[in-house]
Amino acid sequence: MKKFNFRKVLDGLTASSPGGSSGGGSGAGGGSVHPAGTAGAAGTPRDEIQETLTSDYFQICKTVRHGFPYLPTALAFDPVQKILAIGTRTGAIRILGRPGVDCYCQHESGAAVLQLQFLINEGALVSACADDALHLWNLRQKRPAILHSLKFNRERITYCHLPFQSKWLYVGTERGNTHIVNIESFILSGYVIMWNKAIELSTKTHPGPVVHLSDSPRDEGKLLIGYENGTIVFWDLRSKRADLRAYYDEAIHSVAWHHEGKQFMCSHSDGSLTLWNLKSPNRPFQTTIPHGKMQRDGKKPESCKPILKVEYKTCKNSEPFVIFSGGLSYDKACRRPSLTIMHGKAITVLEMDHPIVDFLTLCETPYPNEFQEPYAVVVLLEKDLIVVDLTQSNFPIFENPYPIDIHESPVTCTEYFADCPPDLIPVLYSVGAKHKKQGYSNKEWPISGGAWNLGAQTYPEIIITGHADGSVKFWDASAITLQMLYKFKTSKVFEKQKQGEGKATAEIVEEDPFAVQMMYWCPESRIFCVAGVSAYVVVYRFSKHEVNTEIASLEVRLQYEVEDIITPEPEIIPPFPDASSQLPSLKSLSGSTNTVACEGTMKDSIPCLSVKTRPVRMPPGYQADLVIQLVWVDGEPPQQITSLAINSAYGLVAFGNCNGLAVVDFMQKTVLLSMGTLDLYGSSDPYQRQPRSPRKSKQFAAGLTELSDSPVSLELERCKSPTSDHVNGHCTSPTSQSCSSGKRLSSADVSKANRRGPGRPPFRKAQSAACMEISLPVTTEENRENSFSRSRSSSVSSIDRDSKEAITALYFMESFARKNDSAVSPCLWVGTGLGMVLILSLNLPAGDDLRQSEPVMVSPSGTVLTLKGAVLTFACLDCTGTLTHPPYEVWRDLHSADDGEKTRKRKLVMHSPSSSQDMGDHQFAVICSEKQAKVFSLPSQTCLYVHNITETSFLLRADVVTLCNSVCLACFCANGHIMTLSLPSLRPLLDINYLPVTDMRIARTFCFTNEGQALYLSSPTEIQRLTYSQEMCDNLQDMLGDLFTPVETPEAQNRGFLKGLFGGSGQAFDREELFGEATAGKASRSLAQHIPGSGGIEGVRGAAGGVIGDLTRARIALDERGQKLGELDERTASMMASAEAFSKHAHEVMLKYKDKKWYQF
Repeated sequence: MKKFNFRKVLDGLTASSPGGSSGGGSGAGGGSVHPAGTAGAAGTPRDEIQETLTSDYFQICKTVRHGFPYLPTALAFDPVQKILAIGTRTGAIRILGRPGVDCYCQHESGAAVLQLQFLINEGALVSACADDALHLWNLRQKRPAILHSLKFNRERITYCHLPFQSKWLYVGTERGNTHIVNIESFILSGYVIMWNKAIELSTKTHPGPVVHLSDSPRDEGKLLIGYENGTIVFWDLRSKRADLRAYYDEAIHSVAWHHEGKQFMCSHSDGSLTLWNLKSPNRPFQTTIPHGKMQRDGKKPESCKPILKVEYKTCKNSEPFVIFSGGLSYDKACRRPSLTIMHGKAITVLEMDHPIVDFLTLCETPYPNEFQEPYAVVVLLEKDLIVVDLTQSNFPIFENPYPIDIHESPVTCTEYFADCPPDLIPVLYSVGAKHKKQGYSNKEWPISGGAWNLGAQTYPEIIITGHADGSVKFWDASAITLQMLYKFKTSKVFEKQKQGEGKATAEIVEEDPFAVQMMYWCPESRIFCVAGVSAYVVVYRFSKHEVNTEIASLEVRLQYEVEDIITPEPEIIPPFPDASSQLPSLKSLSGSTNTVACEGTMKDSIPCLSVKTRPVRMPPGYQADLVIQLVWVDGEPPQQITSLAINSAYGLVAFGNCNGLAVVDFMQKTVLLSMGTLDLYGSSDPYQRQPRSPRKSKQFAAGLTELSDSPVSLELERCKSPTSDHVNGHCTSPTSQSCSSGKRLSSADVSKANRRGPGRPPFRKAQSAACMEISLPVTTEENRENSFSRSRSSSVSSIDRDSKEAITALYFMESFARKNDSAVSPCLWVGTGLGMVLILSLNLPAGDDLRQSEPVMVSPSGTVLTLKGAVLTFACLDCTGTLTHPPYEVWRDLHSADDGEKTRKRKLVMHSPSSSQDMGDHQFAVICSEKQAKVFSLPSQTCLYVHNITETSFLLRADVVTLCNSVCLACFCANGHIMTLSLPSLRPLLDINYLPVTDMRIARTFCFTNEGQALYLSSPTEIQRLTYSQEMCDNLQDMLGDLFTPVETPEAQNRGFLKGLFGGSGQAFDREELFGEATAGKASRSLAQHIPGSGGIEGVRGAAGGVIGDLTRARIALDERGQKLGELDERTASMMASAEAFSKHAHEVMLKYKDKKWYQF
């Protein structure tokens, strides 16, 4: 005989009753688990399930960041390693090499990056930041880290220069002084070039900040210093005095040398370029204003916009290239930012889509004293990265292999699918490849450094992004890379809006009327569904064939009115006593939806957008199958959609908003259900609400019980299926602007708000595209909390306050709709903003032939479950605790030329058992709200487990995911915590305060997926991926690309014996002797502070502690020693070669003059 724990039985009874829904633990603190007991024999399954996941399986770390660096400020290139670095205003550095090599680093200070300098072919990078700190980054590890920092205390850094193969960095400051830093020790030299020593004593004004520093290509002992006011000083480092000074009456922006070191070019603030010769520095021997108009009277051309940067690159077999940014004429105000390429007499102006931040010319040699032979220009724009091919006369651009166009239109929502069917990526790539642009350079992408290997992770991953312009992009995200697969535009199903229509077109949406708000994808059936900000849903099917067809469309009314609600407890103060207190919360959510009072007739039954009525050509890929639009009701605009679900096996799509729920049969193109949330309860309403009186005018009310045979009214005529006379009932619900995240209210709107009664804050998922930068509405949430806590009481007082009960979660599943069901059947689980869970039964016709003609019945099951807070997600587990997937239809191409039986016949995959095998309960329903998670046993509907996730905050995202062949619930909380809970027992496995929600963008785009992966939009242009799997954290080092690969530095060209002897003494210049402590002394301690970094340790951190860590450190040291020995070997060989060459030359000279007398020389 089985023993029962009497207390557990009582707990189970309490949990299964509607009143005691919190499973015996609702009053406990956050993070408490309550195993609510089970009644009768149904309690057996939970004891049998062996949960394999423990906290050891979880750890959080960022994996990789994709996209364009947000707010870029600086650019650098290593011509030997062929890697590119980009610095940003937020203190980030992105280092890019060949596709797959993409590294993100961040300065802890968050100060903007002013300048970047590679130690060429040394595996190191120097960054200068706006907080006047210099940092040395070690790139010889997969995750770069800072080796040294130097913080200037009394002077502001303006410019840095590191000569090739030198270990001394020149640093110019705002005061006009030039300091010298030893790169190895990161200590200041005592050698300083003071501004007052550099300029002439007779000069009475300060020359301004240092804007340029460079050593002469001819003689490394000479330093060219450019000051902002137009002063140029050629400083002799050995004799510590100025060799020459030059003055120009326009401010200098940049300076560039000719490779021979005899001439240099300056760009100025009046749009002019000046060319100077060292032999005659009194004035420039050539001055040009490339874009200036010549004056008729022979005066100098009119001034233009400043030329911000110029590069002067020589070629052996052609004219030199002069490349500059800016310098356009002032009269062309509408001209776009441009890059000008002057080659000989040809001038080419390349117009850019965004302002130019910086550019670099890529050359064949790293040596500044050789012919430069430029082959490409990297142009960093504010929102793009472009590389121009200089080897072809028409200057084509290279096709960019990086995923830097994520933000082409602002991202409004994201979805992430790991371990999806492997055939999807090649299929999506094949349809996407047909839309590729032409006209790119045929050369290979020049930024080709680093090394990347596939790593151990092999499962396919797909990221989908929805955008403000209505476009949807599919990305291949396998093995921590990102590559564009396919893109389509949802706006193509609608008519283009004419500019003249003005307000009429932008009825509820000011801008971005096609913005994608929610997406739902079934990878197995390839059905895709999108909800737009203008209250529409589009169902897409995938086809490999082009088709020309009309787009089917339906219109749905989803609005209702509650009247005459009696409040038995009038002393309770509502959360919004008047409209004025409501205003701040609405203002803080300034979205793009707006109620517009129209002139003349009241708007009714009109959708926000017009669907194309003519046949439309649809290319291969995703093709629109059905458009469903919500319509205006009595002058009220349709509210934005807050939940969306589709099921290919059932052929149904469901969506809801703050007014109610709609269910549509997309196979028969019929509206099955269009009903207010309150009416979904039927007789199972947990609140004792007063009966509502129907609208006096023309609204028709019908309960769910009348769905099968309701009469057809004029209002419903629009929703009739073209193929069937069967139309379902249709209820109306109260209206309020609370969900329309609207514009600031006018006084007329306030009185309207009073009339309608206070509403609930907008549901977070319904934020429109315009809400890109808003802060989280904390006060609104608090109000929501207060109203919620009262709604749990038996009074009806909360109903009038929270009359707008949004549909927040939907889930199609084979499940038990009622307590006594013996077999699973098709169901739709509905979750609301008040924490109510309703189950609707779906009665589908048996057989394929009947499915196309017989109507689908939707009816209430009477089951109502409750949670605390708005419902976020559902999932089902079988009796073994394995995740049960909803049924789906195997993909078939409806437009295939092969018209045989195979393509016409639907093939359904059902995962659930068809009948009970007398084993009691054999399904677990996992439901998570923004406050708590519950696991119910079905069909008994016993609450087995409850976990109160948070008391003081709320969840933004919750997903049931698979990890290590098991399943868990992953949650992201508004207070920044990432949590995982075991299933079905809801044991906390991970809880880390990881990501503060500083921006609504994070809240809207965060999503979890299988195998311990997650992502969010870290900036408007970048996707940050992270993992919460310990295994992936351990394997991450193997998956990341190598930034540094051993490459031999190219040899300098043989300059010839006599040229080396008489062409300048650059080779004999010993910087160590000049700048070292022995000669120059120590710098003032108060000038700069040295801060040691953690660079060497960071790379070892992944190798645990103890012996493994020691071995790794030893291996790194050996590698570095080996590299240094190799370099020494190379230098020895080079010296031997030079000695041989010298010996040979000496022998030739001796032979030539051997037999000549002294007077014959």
